[in-house]
Amino acid sequence: MRVGFIAYGYRGVVQIQQLTYFVAVARTRHFTRAAELTGVSQPSLSKQIRVLENSLGTPLFVRNRGAIELTSAGQALLPHAQRILIDVESAERTVHEVANLRRGRVRMGATPSLCEGLLPDALRRFHETYPDIDLEVQEAGSRVLTRELAQGRLDVALLIVPLHTDDPDIETTPILRERLVLASRTDSDLPERMDVGDLRDLPLVMFREGYDLRDVTLRACRAAGFEPRLAVEGGEMSAVLRFVEAGLGHAVVPSMVLASRPELQSTVLENPPLDRVIALAHRSSEALPLAARAFKAELLAHLKTFATGELGLV
Repeated sequence: MRVGFIAYGYRGVVQIQQLTYFVAVARTRHFTRAAELTGVSQPSLSKQIRVLENSLGTPLFVRNRGAIELTSAGQALLPHAQRILIDVESAERTVHEVANLRRGRVRMGATPSLCEGLLPDALRRFHETYPDIDLEVQEAGSRVLTRELAQGRLDVALLIVPLHTDDPDIETTPILRERLVLASRTDSDLPERMDVGDLRDLPLVMFREGYDLRDVTLRACRAAGFEPRLAVEGGEMSAVLRFVEAGLGHAVVPSMVLASRPELQSTVLENPPLDRVIALAHRSSEALPLAARAFKAELLAHLKTFATGELGLV
């Protein structure tokens, strides 16, 4: 490593190793002991000290027989050299810790339905494996998350594909195909399976504008030849589920979000079956940070537990 250094009106280039030798001599006041301390030969150490002095344009030591003293320039340099060496050691330690995933940060985003269903257990697993990696989670729709990725404010995002963007820098890896079901109160008399066309006569709780599940539901109903009857609309995932629990209507939701909702039951939708593909996305123009790569690996391992009849790896 090389560090630019300005002293006494002369600009030279100082090497970290030269500062290491200088500080060792300043502490021991002896070239031979300093060489032993730093693990080099005494002639090599003396040569590097002379190179340092030539670079700075001034002597750093007064070399008397049997005594080594710092010059005024050496005294001025010493605290700065010590600070530089401390900073370098700290930087190396930090890099080493990050390289071994003892520290770091993952800035990730996920859609509200994934925050409700898949993400909590995935984050718990990752935190247990890497307890000192900081996790920052942003909950938003796929469009917002795609924009945040493009602007460099997220490392990775779990979102729904296909993306509504023409940005070529966003790379997506499909990881999970999830079945969509109709959520109803447990006291509902709906059958275990029904056609999409049967939604015609049911009051639906609908997500807000721009929500992926809203678009999927409306397209399916229109493909079946009808406009759905909306009892309530405009909510996020948690609000929609609470409205269904309150008996205001039914909602088309991902199957995984019902696992923690004992008051709700699911009805499988057929003719046609509804599903969606979840992808892991990041900027393709940048190398994925090490901590984010570790999260991706843990997530993929976690997803293997979801490969059931309603969820399948892509």
